[in-house]
Amino acid sequence: MSEGKLAGQFFDAAIDLLQRVRDEEADSIAAAGTLIADTVADGGRLFAFGAGHSSLAAQDVVYRAGGLALMNLLAVPGVVGVDVMPATLGSALERVDGLASAVLDTSPLRAGDVLVIISLSGRNALPVEMAMNARALGVRVIGVTSVAYATETRSRHVSGTYLKDHCDIVLDSKIALGDATLTLDTIQAPFAPASTVVTSALLQAVMATAAGTLAERGIEPPLLRSGNVDGGHEWNGRVMEEYGDRIFYRR
Repeated sequence: MSEGKLAGQFFDAAIDLLQRVRDEEADSIAAAGTLIADTVADGGRLFAFGAGHSSLAAQDVVYRAGGLALMNLLAVPGVVGVDVMPATLGSALERVDGLASAVLDTSPLRAGDVLVIISLSGRNALPVEMAMNARALGVRVIGVTSVAYATETRSRHVSGTYLKDHCDIVLDSKIALGDATLTLDTIQAPFAPASTVVTSALLQAVMATAAGTLAERGIEPPLLRSGNVDGGHEWNGRVMEEYGDRIFYRR
């Protein structure tokens, strides 16, 4: 089998997943976008969190050209990505009870804010506890996860629950157990994961919905422009000055 054929199969698998979330999650995407628009209009703040590779989708909506300037990264040291050494430490920290409480206690999150929590499996202590405690603070939670994991794996949180059980809105990425999309007789393990592609697309669809909803209400969405186009830095400076009290990645 040629490498080109495998590449085409991966694209087909990713496209199929994107079509599924487009069609099957349309109502949830609309609800999430509306919630974010409501929060912006009401003076609330926006945060995104993900651990390990799930953090890639969170980072993709923070300080992003064409994105909402008000989206902030809720960073947990050691689990933001695979830069921690050893990389396996990040996975271990996701299973530590109490870590989410410590993070939220020292974060700027407050009642009326929105927190997007991204976790493919939704089974580890960190995202589950993060969602539970955030809602207890009066924060609205949007969860991005694969609901299939809740029926095919065992929760690692003491409550036996999953991220999906503690969200105001759930976006199901439809990713199959194990993430990988391809198999081959000559390769022992499945390969070609698609969760980053799908999760990032889901969140960008939500952000687009939020921007459009704000515009429909006569509110200029606080969008950033690319710093690599003429006038981009000046535009962003004005947006950040206007909304500076709700932007935390500049401090």
